Amino acid sequence: MNLSEISLLIQSFFLCLSSVFGERNTKDYLKREHSLTKPYSDERWDYIGSTISTNSYVRLTPDHQSRKGAIWNTAPCLLRDWELHIHFKVHGKGTDLFGDGFAIWYTKDRSELGPVFGSKDYFVGLGVFFDTYVNQDTRHSHGHPYISAMVNNGSLHYDHDRDGTHTELAGCESHFRQAAHETYVAIRYEQNKLKVSTDIHGKNSWTECFGVSGVRLPTGYYFGASAATGELADNHDIISMKLYDVGVSRMGEDSSVDYSKIEPSAEFFAPHRDHIKEEPTSSGWSGLFIVFLVLLAVGVIGGVAYILISRSQDRKRLY
Repeated sequence: MNLSEISLLIQSFFLCLSSVFGERNTKDYLKREHSLTKPYSDERWDYIGSTISTNSYVRLTPDHQSRKGAIWNTAPCLLRDWELHIHFKVHGKGTDLFGDGFAIWYTKDRSELGPVFGSKDYFVGLGVFFDTYVNQDTRHSHGHPYISAMVNNGSLHYDHDRDGTHTELAGCESHFRQAAHETYVAIRYEQNKLKVSTDIHGKNSWTECFGVSGVRLPTGYYFGASAATGELADNHDIISMKLYDVGVSRMGEDSSVDYSKIEPSAEFFAPHRDHIKEEPTSSGWSGLFIVFLVLLAVGVIGGVAYILISRSQDRKRLY
């Protein structure tokens, strides 16, 4: 065996290792009753609004204005620990302006269209938002597209003007739109910790977006996906959704708790960021001062003009 063959063998060995240890997690048990795959013929999924299915994808919205669409699983999820993999694609004709984005849901209610990326506001459960458009009357320290999560017990409003920043658990910037590679996201809920990871660079491995502890989600809720367009538009496509049973051992835990009846909650939220309007924030005194200066200038000019005219008339009378 010559040197080049040995080198090729070593490279093959390390590629094999990377495929084993770096690949997206597919070893946990797949729950087909909560999964959506080609050819999209499973009757346990409802299609509502503008949603259409083809042989290659389920399109929540086309690249047209004022559309809302969603898909919802009809089977409630009874797992306490799970991981959801979504293969998706967001693309369109827009180069500078596009929107609005899509959301992945685990909620008590299902199949209701609304203003939050195509689904209802004041929801009960978990929403993970893929926001592609920054609203004009808000400034952020992060860019868009932006992925964030929100847990709601039905009392919180998702504020689009603030891009949901005052109710988010955490978030990260992620350039998944018009990506050159296939785009995936993993949402893992395990032992009261929520972790969101992405694979958008064709590396076949997950990159953590954020992780939040102290998240409590009931069992018996429904998985779904929704999207919306407004004055701006995009194609929002779901290629597959696969749910895995993480299978965490819970020996010694209190078995008397009915997890179908707990309230969705989170112990930690992202630091509050004030809503900053684009218009100037100075007080009205500056405006009054400007008016005063203008009136003063008009008065001075008028006074000078009056004096010059008076002198001119006096000269005329002398002749």
